[in-house]
Amino acid sequence: MSQELHRSVLLREAVDALVTEPDGFYLDGTFGRGGHSAAILDSLGPDGQLVGVDKDPQAIDFAEQRFAGESRFSIWHGSFADMDVAAGQFAGKVSGILLDLGVSSPQLDQAERGFSFMNDGPLDMRMDTSRGLSAAQWVNTEAEAEMVRVFKEYGEERFARRMAGAIVRRRKEKPFERTLDLAEVVKEANPAWEKGKHPATRVFQAIRIHINGELDDLHSALDKSLQLLAPGGRLVVISFHSLEDRIVKRFIREKERGPQLPRGLPVMDSQIVKTLRSVGKAVKANTSEVDENQRSRSAVMRVAEKLAGN
Repeated sequence: MSQELHRSVLLREAVDALVTEPDGFYLDGTFGRGGHSAAILDSLGPDGQLVGVDKDPQAIDFAEQRFAGESRFSIWHGSFADMDVAAGQFAGKVSGILLDLGVSSPQLDQAERGFSFMNDGPLDMRMDTSRGLSAAQWVNTEAEAEMVRVFKEYGEERFARRMAGAIVRRRKEKPFERTLDLAEVVKEANPAWEKGKHPATRVFQAIRIHINGELDDLHSALDKSLQLLAPGGRLVVISFHSLEDRIVKRFIREKERGPQLPRGLPVMDSQIVKTLRSVGKAVKANTSEVDENQRSRSAVMRVAEKLAGN
């Protein structure tokens, strides 16, 4: 899939939920290839502003070309965990924040980025290729016990111990450099393949999440969204696997419910500080979108609004 053919998941649903004030200030925390950003700009008035945020240097270059001359748009290179820096003077005045989590289609489809076990390429997996350990460096040096933890925690892989052991044994003979090499070792160590799923899927997901700090960044971004949003501002999050969605769902529920006080404390519900309210139910891609874009089948979108006075 080329960059131009990249399809943004739940595009209309996300933008409709996000943009409540056409002349407001918005953050697209995961610019990708700008599908959501373009649709947001189409919904903004002449005084609206949008800042795109992305770790990926390729996304930054693409944004600067695609939106050259668009005075309502600017791009910021970094993690959405630091989007308070991107927001600058608009902290506390942001009308909406969109987070479209996970890896983008261009990243998956470019073999040289090393995200895919379907195409051979250098074992990299970094979203920001300018910093941090590559996947190859990690699998060639990490302790076996830590590898097991990562595979279990971030990949929910029940054969994590077998796979980590296989990787450690093989790297003693020859270090890993290519994606298909690692995928083959993991595949051989997997005794029970899931129907319709490559046997290395969970391990590749786990490595990618770990080296990019994806879940830590998500926790940080959710916390900062409360500081950044104006009263009535919207938080829209699209997740693609249960680990992400669980974090988002729990965060919204906790902020909607307020702090849990000891039972029997003489406090009325109206006195409990609540910072968010959930907007609608979780949204999933409809059948026609899934037919057109298989990557949308696991997408879940949740929306929350910041309450006034918080």
